[in-house]
Amino acid sequence: MDTLAVLGIDIGGTNTAFGLVDGDGRLLFEATVPTESDNGPATLMGEIHRLVEQFKRQNAAVTIAGIGIGAPNANFYTGHIENPPNLSWGTTDMAGLVRDIFHLPVYLTNDANASAIGEMLFGSARGMEHFIVITLGTGLGSGVVVDGKLVYGSNGLAGELGHNCIDFHGRHCACGNRGCLETYVSASGIVRSAVELLGKRIDPSPLRDMAAGDITAEMLFNLAVENDPIALEAFDYTARLLGVSCANVAMLTAPQAYIITGGLARAEKLFFDKTKKYMERHLLANFRGKIKILPSGLKENPAILGSAALAWNELRENGNAKGQQ
Repeated sequence: MDTLAVLGIDIGGTNTAFGLVDGDGRLLFEATVPTESDNGPATLMGEIHRLVEQFKRQNAAVTIAGIGIGAPNANFYTGHIENPPNLSWGTTDMAGLVRDIFHLPVYLTNDANASAIGEMLFGSARGMEHFIVITLGTGLGSGVVVDGKLVYGSNGLAGELGHNCIDFHGRHCACGNRGCLETYVSASGIVRSAVELLGKRIDPSPLRDMAAGDITAEMLFNLAVENDPIALEAFDYTARLLGVSCANVAMLTAPQAYIITGGLARAEKLFFDKTKKYMERHLLANFRGKIKILPSGLKENPAILGSAALAWNELRENGNAKGQQ
């Protein structure tokens, strides 16, 4: 019997991961190639096509039904990647390019939205119809699901929690604005907070012997576990800002849960309880005690699973869905 699968592709600034995923979220094949954006998207997708065809020649029982792509600045409605950071592509009709190479339906969205659909189909949000996924890496991404549908908004770009302003006079953001949430709540943001705290407090800390550029979020996590006062306050400050932001958004969408993923989410025991405490403190009374904060349920290759889930979700709902290019 043939095995039906989709191809999930996660495009990153340095590497692109991809794999074939069946309808139960099982990875049948996976690989990673350098993105090498200077060579252009056609070269990248040609290499992925070559490797997938090589797999298919050795596994003739696998049939590919469609392709899901997660990428920075990806627009679900148009199928375009629009001036992505760390990729020298300008605006690219990525869905059209991939369709012409593979001759399959193609669905594309940003990586945080793909994560949200991945959690809904294969992860912590199974059985939920109202939830928000927050991805914490170098920046902060988010995907909002209401009534079982990802919220794309009028322009296909809805769900940018990371660029909500939390301080009009705050830190400069790469987007050009000031005080964006992701300049505080992210791996890079927590490092900036720790560096600022070193100038405000006199507590002894191994951080004082380091250059600011050598401090990492992982280092702060390890020091916080050892009760370093600077690292602990940096985590507390980051959790407070995220918790307040979660409360603000919760009173608009009434989610069942926030699902937090990404590198900073590895500090779950330090971070999640604090975030929930601050969220609860700023919620209206009738919202309190009803919203969970959960880790990702996608333990293996979440980026590939998220991109594949996008394709499965669209194929199951409607083969001619708006996102098909």
